[in-house]
Amino acid sequence: MSERLLEGKTAVITGSGSGVGKAAALLFAEAGAKVICADVQDEWIANTVSEIKSAGGEAKAAHCDVRKREDIQAAVDAAVAAYGRLDIIYNNAGVSSPLGKTFLTNTDDEIDRLTEINFRGVLYGCQIAGRQFVKQGGGGVIVNTASAAGLIGWGGSLYCGTKGAVVNLTRALAIELASENIRVNSVCPGVMVTNFGIGAAGNLSEATLAGMAKIAPIGRITDASEPARVALFLASDHAITITGTNIPVDGGMTAGKK
Repeated sequence: MSERLLEGKTAVITGSGSGVGKAAALLFAEAGAKVICADVQDEWIANTVSEIKSAGGEAKAAHCDVRKREDIQAAVDAAVAAYGRLDIIYNNAGVSSPLGKTFLTNTDDEIDRLTEINFRGVLYGCQIAGRQFVKQGGGGVIVNTASAAGLIGWGGSLYCGTKGAVVNLTRALAIELASENIRVNSVCPGVMVTNFGIGAAGNLSEATLAGMAKIAPIGRITDASEPARVALFLASDHAITITGTNIPVDGGMTAGKK
């Protein structure tokens, strides 16, 4: 990277043990940020922190189940205790609907899990970080991971509903928090294969992967590093006047029919 876009900034990234979150943690640290790597999987975030430090960056791990307000608060408090302030929160943690399930067969446990992680976890992160930004005197950046499924009716009704909620929360918060100089945006990935989403079991066939790749007009699956790079841009001062946006990183999926 030729430019240290986040030099001197402190960021909390949820779900940073794998997928987009891990890619973002590595990129943010490379760009000069001090990163609190927050995840429910302690071993995974330990590996993320180790990779960041091996590359010369600065990071700390924080156990974080985003369904619990106190865990997100603890991650933000860890950033402030270690580095003096919070500049960025990337509310990335999320899960997909169980494969093979339809809305009519979703159980209460599945509904609770997706709504609590995909929406309530983002809601908590936005509120806790927003309060910290105001406490510091205003100014700060919130980036959320929504989904292409939050922009169109694709990917399962339960999942779509939770991600659509993130999309509109992002828009509304950007307006509400603008007076505090807090920017709020989201990244909307398309088809991906991650540890906590489709393919978590690691047993997708070549035929299934090929079929998934055909969903996007560009003909391939989105790599986790691609939405992470957009999140980095949104977190940086290069995006200083960008707020209230939900940016598709989906290979053209939401542009229309092929």
